[in-house]
Amino acid sequence: MRLAFSTLQGYFERLLEIVTIILMVSLALVVLVAVAYRISGHALAWYDEVAAIQLAWLTYYAGALAAFRRAHIGVPGLVNAMPPHIRVPVVLVAEFVIIGFFALMGWLGYEVLLVLEGDTMISLPEVPTAFTQSVIPIGAALFIIAQILTMPDALDEARKGKEHSPVEGVEP
Repeated sequence: MRLAFSTLQGYFERLLEIVTIILMVSLALVVLVAVAYRISGHALAWYDEVAAIQLAWLTYYAGALAAFRRAHIGVPGLVNAMPPHIRVPVVLVAEFVIIGFFALMGWLGYEVLLVLEGDTMISLPEVPTAFTQSVIPIGAALFIIAQILTMPDALDEARKGKEHSPVEGVEP
């Protein structure tokens, strides 16, 4: 069971890495092509809008990857400084608050898609705005999956946490 869970974690992390790299490279290419066009005296009408949307998508996917790696701003030192018997409940509350926030964001993001139904991008009228904004509920779902997949490790760390002294690097 643990091996299957680790395999699932590995696949999820790899998926986020691949999508993030593709988004980063494609954004860089769009910007470079747009700069080359401007230098040549021409302009791409769609560049600004597409680059902004790519940056938003990159932010959500890279953010989900950071959440999976537990690289977002956190305070593990604060949790580890707590008495051992309250660490796990505090981590559980924090996890459920985070999951609840992203569930709300995903639901509201879906509501936004319904409002945008029928709208299209200004510079590329063949691209629905709902498609460009679909990253909100998708990103929320990715964050939730990242939290759930890493929650067992976070709970283990809380159970085994080291007690920290108030001064970094000084053993209690």
